[in-house]
Amino acid sequence: MLAAVYTQGTYTPPSGAESAPARTACLLAAVLLHAAAAAWVFEGDRQEAAPARTPPAPVMVELIAPPAPPTVQPPPPAPQPPATAKPKVEPPKPKPKRVERPAPRPPVISRPAEQPAAAAPAVAETPRPPAEPAPAAPPVQAAPAQPAPAPAPVSPPKFNADYLNNPAPAYPSASRSQSEQGVVVLCVLVDASGAAERVELRKSSGHERLDESARDTVKRWRFVPARQGDQAVSAWVLVPISFSLEG
Repeated sequence: MLAAVYTQGTYTPPSGAESAPARTACLLAAVLLHAAAAAWVFEGDRQEAAPARTPPAPVMVELIAPPAPPTVQPPPPAPQPPATAKPKVEPPKPKPKRVERPAPRPPVISRPAEQPAAAAPAVAETPRPPAEPAPAAPPVQAAPAQPAPAPAPVSPPKFNADYLNNPAPAYPSASRSQSEQGVVVLCVLVDASGAAERVELRKSSGHERLDESARDTVKRWRFVPARQGDQAVSAWVLVPISFSLEG
């Protein structure tokens, strides 16, 4: 191994000495070797110091069946009471029948037969004349029933009297534009005061507007009521209404 020589404070490298990089590499290798050796020694000491671990013993689990329930002995049967002998019921003895003796019959006393008396001579009776029957009463004739008086004739109501001033039904403008025309027949019930109580459509004109116009107008009309004798009565009357564009 080469040694460096110091002469009077001046460093003189040895002859044939290695260069600085090679020397540095050698130093690093030596340091690494020392560190590896120290680590190996430390690891060996630590393993020796640590106690050996034993694996845990396996745990065995066993299922134990529950104890069987104690057998319950049934209680001994209760002693049955001795059967008591039922007293025999003797049937009632039949009573001796009493024999009734027939009552002694009274003795029959026979009478001697009477001698028939001498027959008297028969007397002839004169026959009586038969009674004449009473004369029958003459039949009573019932009085003839009088016929009921015939009801007085009924004069029908009137609606065309001049003094009633009943207006004519209005001709709907829509019916005029569509040339609708026809005859409406209404059945009117006129009460005793002459008012239209009910108005029913008996025959349609074929157009609903014309029928409604006629019905609405006749409802407001006044009538001459029907009369039966001298009394005003309610009655039906037919009222024809004609809608025509020609006249």
